[in-house]
Amino acid sequence: MSFFKDIYIGNMLRNALSESEIEMSRICNFLNCSEEEVEEMLNSKSLDTEILLRWSKLLEYDFFRIYSQHLIFHSPTGSKGKPNKTTLPSFRKNIYTKEMIDFIIEKITKGEKTKHQIIEEYRIPKTTLYKWLSKFSKDEV
Repeated sequence: MSFFKDIYIGNMLRNALSESEIEMSRICNFLNCSEEEVEEMLNSKSLDTEILLRWSKLLEYDFFRIYSQHLIFHSPTGSKGKPNKTTLPSFRKNIYTKEMIDFIIEKITKGEKTKHQIIEEYRIPKTTLYKWLSKFSKDEV
């Protein structure tokens, strides 16, 4: 899951675009920009969220999920004390994608992390981790 570590959104857009059959004229029309501006976006490391939202709609892919996965994999664990008060929305559960499950199982099977480390660092419930291991693990862990 190294692609979640250093995100280069222009390359990801280019890859998704090459898999689609969308013509440049439709892209330009939908994004309200020129071909040169589209090329600039495809060569960019990052994009404005409004533009990325439009790309997500055009290509029918949630590019924001890439950033969410980055935060899940690479953010430091929070303090275990009292939760911070905030006006921002809070989310009750993390979204566990197949890629994330594979990443975690791979860490355990390669011996890079123990089950206990995974539970602590990624805050995955013990029962959830063991269900994943029994369901998705190719080798006995």
